[in-house]
Amino acid sequence: MNQQIVTDLETKARELGFDLFGIAAVRPSDRGAFFRKWLSEGKAGDMGYLARTAEKRLDAPKVLPGAHSVISVAQSYFTESLPEELRNDPARGVIASYAWGSDYHNVILPRLETLAVFLREEIPHVQTRCFVDGGPVMEKEYAERAGLGFIGKNTLLISPRAGSWLFLGEILTTADLPPTLTAQMPSCGTCRRCIEACPTGALDTEYTLDASRCVSYLTIEHKSDIPRDLQKKIGNNVFGCDKCQSCCPWNGRFALASREESYRGTLERQAPLLAELAALSEEEFRARFAGSALERTGYARLQRNVRIARENS
Repeated sequence: MNQQIVTDLETKARELGFDLFGIAAVRPSDRGAFFRKWLSEGKAGDMGYLARTAEKRLDAPKVLPGAHSVISVAQSYFTESLPEELRNDPARGVIASYAWGSDYHNVILPRLETLAVFLREEIPHVQTRCFVDGGPVMEKEYAERAGLGFIGKNTLLISPRAGSWLFLGEILTTADLPPTLTAQMPSCGTCRRCIEACPTGALDTEYTLDASRCVSYLTIEHKSDIPRDLQKKIGNNVFGCDKCQSCCPWNGRFALASREESYRGTLERQAPLLAELAALSEEEFRARFAGSALERTGYARLQRNVRIARENS
């Protein structure tokens, strides 16, 4: 396959607003044994879909028959750091920075589809499937293979050029594309800041996340009551948690400012007053957070989180 197509795809990806681009060859996951063990130990919490789709995640041709390549892209969502006086204000509830603006699924997926159309026009008869976060694809592993970055001890993809405040997207394709060649990536070295910063001890082992204890999982994915022993540790986080990223030296030095204006948020999306959130009706909740990631989590779970944050304050 002509190397020119890779250059053209990368140019198009950057025109579409993606900050990082790479291609990896399809092969079975290197983390299959680890992933199955992680699931068997219950570290996925009640995210049962991970177990149901495990074999597809570990073998891309089970998702798209004949898949040869994975195109990986990343887009920065870093707009600013929330001042500590706001983050630590007990009267406010903290929202993870990825949810300050527009729901990234709605921003990224149409652009991925546009990139896939471009590929199909360049190489007729190939098939493509696009995924943003929700598909059965080992997205961080493929992004690492494609040279976008390395997987850190906080289990997130860290780019030495852009940090880890990144949304990832993938295109599985039957096109046999040349992999992007990259130099050897750096690593976390001896740094353990993310492990020490995690309020619930969810990063119990380097490079391993116990999702069932993670504040992001508990406040977003977990549907029932949050265990009492973890409620105090959630603090005033009402949606997600940024602690394992905000302490990361790679972000401190290399965080890439987002070019996407729709990811910027106002104070009412970043650290709203807990009393205001508690007083919202369901209709008011939908109006206030329309088009954001909070809308998908729903009114009931947000109110549960707000009650816990108010008790903690």
